[in-house]
Amino acid sequence: MQAQVREKNRWFIVLAAIGIHICIGSVYAWSVYVNPIQSAMQWTLTDVTITFSIAIFFLGLAAALLGKFVEEKGPRVAATLAAVLFGLGTMGSGVAIMMESKILLYLTYGVLGGAGLGIGYISPVSTLVKWFPDRRGMATGLAIMGFGFASAISGPAIKILIDEVGISSTFYILGAIYFVVMFTSAQYLSTPPEGYMPERFSKAVAEGKKKIKEDLASLTREEAIKTGRFYGLWIMLFINVTCGIAIISVASPLLQEVLGVSALAAASAVGLMGIFNGSGRIIWAGISDYLTRPVVFVIFFVTQILAFYFLTTVTSILLFQVLVYYIMTCYGGAFASIPAYIGDIFGTKQLGAIHGYILTAWALAGLVGPIIIAYVKDTTGSYVGTLYVFVGLFFVALITSILMMINIKKVRVRNQEANA
Repeated sequence: MQAQVREKNRWFIVLAAIGIHICIGSVYAWSVYVNPIQSAMQWTLTDVTITFSIAIFFLGLAAALLGKFVEEKGPRVAATLAAVLFGLGTMGSGVAIMMESKILLYLTYGVLGGAGLGIGYISPVSTLVKWFPDRRGMATGLAIMGFGFASAISGPAIKILIDEVGISSTFYILGAIYFVVMFTSAQYLSTPPEGYMPERFSKAVAEGKKKIKEDLASLTREEAIKTGRFYGLWIMLFINVTCGIAIISVASPLLQEVLGVSALAAASAVGLMGIFNGSGRIIWAGISDYLTRPVVFVIFFVTQILAFYFLTTVTSILLFQVLVYYIMTCYGGAFASIPAYIGDIFGTKQLGAIHGYILTAWALAGLVGPIIIAYVKDTTGSYVGTLYVFVGLFFVALITSILMMINIKKVRVRNQEANA
């Protein structure tokens, strides 16, 4: 009976997780709504873009406050709640536009939709880590890849629908689609039996061909936040997202200023950035299963120090784009590797709850990154100064990642001595 449950869930749960993440990842296509809403409502750019900031803020807030709820109620209940909140939030946005109410838009898309984002993001991820003890990085990378690629799907869909049926109807249609896809996907989510291992992996372990990598510890959220490792993860994610999201927020004008390319060429490059963001999530997360998460994060920061430094001096359009696309793979790769990293050092007992707290780094970085790049640009008149600031931040992240490696190694040695 257990084998049947395993076969039913393991890969279909991956598909269910991708379904949820593709829906909530549409938040990254918010910019497609900006001009149509501005034109129709006669609102300022700030009025419209603040909706996105509120949504990202409530993503982090909901993930932090409701992480324990996800663990206690299970992924099916949590993801179903996410479907209701995100679906209602999106459809409610149509009502807000019809009523020409900014406050209602902030409450529906920002608060309701943002809360659905946060719960929907962590619900399938913590489950996948438990279903794939043999390939944690690959499994979470597949799901979170859906979030990264979502804007490439939803962006064109939003544009076509707005042109055909108008802004309000676009929100109604997409909200209904998001709800159906997320609700259906949620019903397939479940946690594995205690001590679950896939049959092939279990056989390889029994034959001595593979070893089970023991988690560094098995901690609750309250225990985890008392460790330095928790804050090490938080700092690394915060810096990586701050620098990456800042580049995303000004990619088009940055390319035009530094390289002198046309607005059309810059727009094409921005589209490709989304593809590298998505593909980086599965590629780096998969690599982390072999090189280990601590090593991959050191690689992230060493290579991005070099990438951001060379961005300040490079004159070749091709090389500049290669560097930006590489940075995007690291931006996505960190998101995808964090859940598995949490499982490695804190165990899976309350992975969703711990992940929720860690994601507050994303919420804060979403505000800080664009502010830093805008402030330095306004102060110095150039984006180049910002790139040097990011080089400095990545040095802090690199030191943090090395200290994490040293600390993890010490704890492992201590654990081995205690078990000897």
